[in-house]
Amino acid sequence: MEMSLRAKVAIVSGSSSGIGAAIVRELSSRGANTVVNYPFPSLQAEADALVASLHSPAIAVEADMSRADAPQKLVDAAVSQWGRIDIVVNSVALAVNKRFEEQTLEDWDLLVNINGRGTFLLTQASLKHLTKGSGRIVNIASISARGPPPNQTIYAGTKGMVDSFTKCWAKELPPKYGCTVNAVSPGPTMTEGFAGAGKEQMKILQPIIDQTPVGPRMAQPDEIAYAVAFLCEDRARWINGAHLIASGACSLISAFENPSCLALITFSYPHS
Repeated sequence: MEMSLRAKVAIVSGSSSGIGAAIVRELSSRGANTVVNYPFPSLQAEADALVASLHSPAIAVEADMSRADAPQKLVDAAVSQWGRIDIVVNSVALAVNKRFEEQTLEDWDLLVNINGRGTFLLTQASLKHLTKGSGRIVNIASISARGPPPNQTIYAGTKGMVDSFTKCWAKELPPKYGCTVNAVSPGPTMTEGFAGAGKEQMKILQPIIDQTPVGPRMAQPDEIAYAVAFLCEDRARWINGAHLIASGACSLISAFENPSCLALITFSYPHS
């Protein structure tokens, strides 16, 4: 593959597994230096193994994105290692699927802090180090942001927040920082978290997956990662404020009105 992102410095939050890890692999394959983020000491071996497998230099940084100080840790690590930041991918997220009446204040705090505040603070902390004229900010939203299914009140709300961040920042930040700001919304994706949903959950989801126009399957994480990397390329410099839906057109079918569609997209962010 052409090393089109050679020596670019990329922070990818929530990236020791799942879609985040696939994004790291894709950016690295194009030459980018990457910061791999894992939340807890118990996941260090997983993150270190990912770093060891990459084509380009990378570092693994422990930072629990449910904590307010975690985004700054990622930024400090990138700047200490490479002196700048070129790409920020806000990949970290957690989903809780419960009936509205059962969702708790603890669920609210956890999801809002990780999915919303984490994206807000990481982007904000990165700005003064972002390479002016070629910086890239890519937010991972979800098809649940614009077509929320039942049982995802908080998750869908936080992804709606990320969607709105993208639109706001795409107007506000490029004139000052010379960057672009875009979002990628995956549909059902075969991540470690999704695989652990269990047979009963998959029995519910399979009829929805079977209706996906491009093919009756879930996405592979690398297919989402390709969409992210495309937006990070120099030749994507005129793409700003875009919301790229990577769902095989699953988002166009009527499944979102079906109560069986409970958890179409769940990003794996381990929480202790």
